Formats: sequence, C-alpha cells, structure tokens
Amino acid sequence: MRTAIAGPAQRNLDFYTRVLGLRLVKKTVNFDDPGTYHFYFGDEAGQPGTVLTFLPWAHAAPGRLGVGETQETVFRVSVGSIRYWTERLAEKGVAYEMPEKRFGETVLAFKDPDGMRLALVAVPGIENEAAWTADAIPAEHAIRGFHSASLLVAQAAQTGEILTDIFGFTEVAREGSVIHYKAGDTALGGIIDLREDGNGTRGRSGAGTVHHIAFRAASDAVQAEMVRKLAQNHGIRATEQKNRDYFREPNGILFEIATDDPGFAIDEPANSLGQALKLPRFLEPKRTAIEAVLPKVA
Repeated sequence: MRTAIAGPAQRNLDFYTRVLGLRLVKKTVNFDDPGTYHFYFGDEAGQPGTVLTFLPWAHAAPGRLGVGETQETVFRVSVGSIRYWTERLAEKGVAYEMPEKRFGETVLAFKDPDGMRLALVAVPGIENEAAWTADAIPAEHAIRGFHSASLLVAQAAQTGEILTDIFGFTEVAREGSVIHYKAGDTALGGIIDLREDGNGTRGRSGAGTVHHIAFRAASDAVQAEMVRKLAQNHGIRATEQKNRDYFREPNGILFEIATDDPGFAIDEPANSLGQALKLPRFLEPKRTAIEAVLPKVA
C-alpha cells in the first residue's frame, strides 16, 4: 500500500476511478486532520497489494521529487493492454511517455493530475485474474494491482539490507543505477526498485508525492517481530504499535508495516465499499462537524 498527497479531492477521485478504473474501497478522513479526506483505491475487495491511498488538500503546494522519495508507483496490466492504455490516456488528455523496456518488461509511464509518477507494466499470465472494471474499461485491460515501487535513494546498500532482512526481498537484477528486488513469488506489489543517485537533491513533500509506502505483515505477532529485528539488526525504531506503525529507513523514506487484517469490509458491506463516509469511533461524535467542512464529492 502507498499513501500519497493530492490536490482537490474531486479531481483525485475522478482520475483514479474514472480514468484508471480503480474502485474507491474506503472513504474516511485523516485521523490527524479530520477536515481532510483519506481515500483508498484498489481492486474489488481492496486486497493487499492493490491499495493506493490519498490525503487530498485543495490548496496543497506541489511537492518536489528527489532523493528520499518514492519515485514511481507501478501497476500491473495484462500483456496486450499497453496499446489500449496509450489510447485511453490520450483520450482522457493524460500525457504519457513512449513505452519502453525495463528488466525485459514493457512499461508505459505517465503522471496523475498532481504530477505523481505512475506506470503500467505488461505482465504475462494474468489475464484470468479477477479484476474490478469501471468506466467501460474492458475486463481484459483492467488494472490488476501493484507491480512495483521505485524508490530514489542516495545510497542503496542500507535500504537493500532492510528489504532483504526484514521484508524477505532478494536482489534479482541490475540495470544501470537501478537495483531490482523481488519478494519470493509474491504476485501483487512484490517488486521494489532502488534507484541510486548519490548527488540528487532531497525531495520535498507536497501534492504529487508519496507520503509513505507500506509493507505487509500477516499478523500483529509478525509485525512485532519485524519491529524487533529493525531495532536489533539495524538500529531503527518504529512507532509504537497502533492503527499505523511507521519508521524511516536510512535514506529517509517513510515505511509502514501494516497487517493484512481486519480488511475493508469490517465496517461496511463488500458490495457498497467506499460509498459512505466511515469514521473511527473516537471521531464519530464529531461526524456532523466533520461532514460540514469536508468538500462535497461524487
């Protein structure tokens, strides 16, 4: 899962649901700033490895991509879908780069309305995977979860050690300054690319940048063991275990360890995910005030 910062809420919602065809699986608020939405986009059930979330602020200043930031979020599509997506992006007025090869795969790169870098990768053998379809996107061309994330770092070695020791990744290839890591046979989001740039400018948080990237833990116990190893083997301390568990890796990128449970259907039916504004218990008494300040979206 990745969480990013966006500009106007309706524009963000329109792009990810009506251009990319993702499902809004949860509409809630930023727990630390309840006057701001927190949108969760994913597949039909919002399964791990498909969810991209946003904190949209109408007047958010543009961020600056740089070292210590997630450089690109990459989605999976089936082989044969790249041409469809180039035509769709052109039809929707979305600028894109010419398809290119990376690590033997065809990649179509583009940006969202806030300038966040995205890409689609053609992956063989996924045509029969279940897919959420919307806005007349044919099922065979629908996005099927994450492929990878590209992280821009000053020095890759320490971040690579955390990927391998804590999260079970293995270095599998290199192309120029990019190191390609894979997490076993994990199909959804099981790839991390570290792009090393020792002379790069530090990034600046803002609209169009990723706030943090989340890695899966099967349970609270597995999460706790990851936190223990981070402290023991790498001298890095995470936040206390609560609704979210964060730490900064050596290059300054904010990582989160998130458990698979409880899932998005815990507080609303699966067939109506994302339709109602869901609030945590401690904010429910303030619902009327919160709804009064949130921008109207449809």
